[in-house]
Amino acid sequence: MQWAASTLWWLAAGVLVAVELASGTFYLLMLAFGAAAGALAAHLGAGANTQMVIAALVGGGATALWHFKRFRAPRSAPAEANPDVNLDIGQTVRVDAWAADGTAQVNYRGASWAVSFRGTGAPAPGEHTIVAVQGSRLMVAPRSAP
Repeated sequence: MQWAASTLWWLAAGVLVAVELASGTFYLLMLAFGAAAGALAAHLGAGANTQMVIAALVGGGATALWHFKRFRAPRSAPAEANPDVNLDIGQTVRVDAWAADGTAQVNYRGASWAVSFRGTGAPAPGEHTIVAVQGSRLMVAPRSAP
């Protein structure tokens, strides 16, 4: 049984998508786009060399574009300080007194929390903003004026 060139390209695209789903490597999906472009070129009657060039250009180009897009994208904050991960980031707590080592105890969400100072200068009592959460310790900075 002789398979058409387009069938082989579609099988290659399917295998690349399956491996991408198993591994989570998004770059393989870009290469699958290249294989699909090779299949479309085969459907249009292009020769084997043209099919390979089109597949390489589309797959390689898509991979390069994805790489540069990710490279230029801003990095997200670490989980301990990322408000998308921890909804406590950005909330306000009131610190009544600081210990000499820059720690304090505050009541927040109905529980007592250990607090560490992450601002500049000496810690002072008052309103503070949660900037990170490390385990059961809140990292706070002085609240900026609105």
